[in-house]
Amino acid sequence: MEIKKIDKITDNVHLNLFQIAYSDRNGNEKKWQIASRLAQPKCVTGEFNIPDAVVIVPFHQKKKKLVVIKEFRVPLGGYQYGFPAGLIDENETLEEASRRELKEETGLNLRHVGHISPPLYSSSGMTDESVAMVFAECDGEPSNQLNESSEDISVIFISPTQARQMLNQSELKFDVKTWLVLDAYAKGTSSCEIP
Repeated sequence: MEIKKIDKITDNVHLNLFQIAYSDRNGNEKKWQIASRLAQPKCVTGEFNIPDAVVIVPFHQKKKKLVVIKEFRVPLGGYQYGFPAGLIDENETLEEASRRELKEETGLNLRHVGHISPPLYSSSGMTDESVAMVFAECDGEPSNQLNESSEDISVIFISPTQARQMLNQSELKFDVKTWLVLDAYAKGTSSCEIP
């Protein structure tokens, strides 16, 4: 399989569509549309080592609970349960982006980063967007004072038992990464505490 040509379809600030002409494994010419946050998609630049965003998995040390947010998501027309997350600013480290996003979205303070994943892809059939999952310890009291007007976020502290109860409610919408972490947390296979 080989990429032959890339055409930029849209010209927006944060997300654009591209049409990719490629040959399949039998040599047939095909086309595929993708979304990318970059001026050129990663399949052209080959720059897969730097994630576009961070997803913070915060464990509140004083409350001994995992921090989850309930956030309105326009594409879903409703609320989704997830972790605080956001794009990494230019020249910002993953830890700096995590600290900033956690504070902006929840009002909580990042105190210690335990570990960070490599870039991860959750919808590679339609986008080259990648995220780094940042497992961290936090403290403080929740606040939405730093939320942008386009954000509607509630902070929830959950125990493993509460995680299991949430996962059993089929009407709730979850970010895939959050569902996987909550499932492990509820089963006791991941405490989410940072050593």
